[in-house]
Amino acid sequence: MSTPAAPRRALSARSLLDAALSAYLPLLLAVLVVAFPLVWMALTSIKPLPEIITRTPTLLPLDPTWENYATAAERLPFGRVFANSVLVTAVGSVIKVALAVCTAYGLVFVRFPGRNLIFAGLLVTLMVPPQVALLPNYTLITSLGGADTYWGIVLPGLGTAFGTFLLRQHFRTIPPSLVEAAELDGAGHWRRLTRVVLPVSAPTVATVGLITIVSEWNDYLWPLVIISRPEMMTLPVGLTLLSNVDNRAAAYGQLMAGSVAVIVPVLIVFIALQRHVIAGLTQGAVKD
Repeated sequence: MSTPAAPRRALSARSLLDAALSAYLPLLLAVLVVAFPLVWMALTSIKPLPEIITRTPTLLPLDPTWENYATAAERLPFGRVFANSVLVTAVGSVIKVALAVCTAYGLVFVRFPGRNLIFAGLLVTLMVPPQVALLPNYTLITSLGGADTYWGIVLPGLGTAFGTFLLRQHFRTIPPSLVEAAELDGAGHWRRLTRVVLPVSAPTVATVGLITIVSEWNDYLWPLVIISRPEMMTLPVGLTLLSNVDNRAAAYGQLMAGSVAVIVPVLIVFIALQRHVIAGLTQGAVKD
């Protein structure tokens, strides 16, 4: 009886090893593909120029220095540009999430003719590339005097069809009895939204907020088109200005330093909200 037991144990160990390799090896490879360029960028930002322009590059800096960050701050009004990005991202994200929440609530809990048609229109906008609206938005904003202004950067992107779609799908999973009970207690739409719907939708709202923050912070094309004054530029556009000041290979270190400054705030926000992301993306996947 003891002889057949050993092959079964060996087979079980081999199965576990195969399962671990099949499950974790592709994940590890994907993480390496995504993380390695970021690690290389961060390490390059603290390398002196001779270690960047060399035929024998090394991953770790041999003589680390913060000179690239200091040079980038001298050539670019970094404090003002960083403040511009924070202001545009904060204001734009708050308004976009608020509009998405209110729109999704109206599409689910307010009965009015044509709401399904409106939702279909939102889905259609997801299929249209944002570059299509670039010229009409530029014509409209400049005619209103919005060039080189904060509201000119924020206004065209206030609608978020994806955020509205995600919130609507989640709101449809909320038991109607919760909202009906609040209605019987005399609560209006605003109170139902803030006291009943939002508390049970925090993960989804956090997910929409994270996606919106990343999108606003990394937006490059529209600020590049509507802004021409350096003191009004956001960080992604400021990097272009930095490369234009010195477009030689000597600017690689400063560009890497500026790129790190762009990515780090987004990583901090993601780390703060990551525990809500998976729950928020899956809450609206199935309707009971």
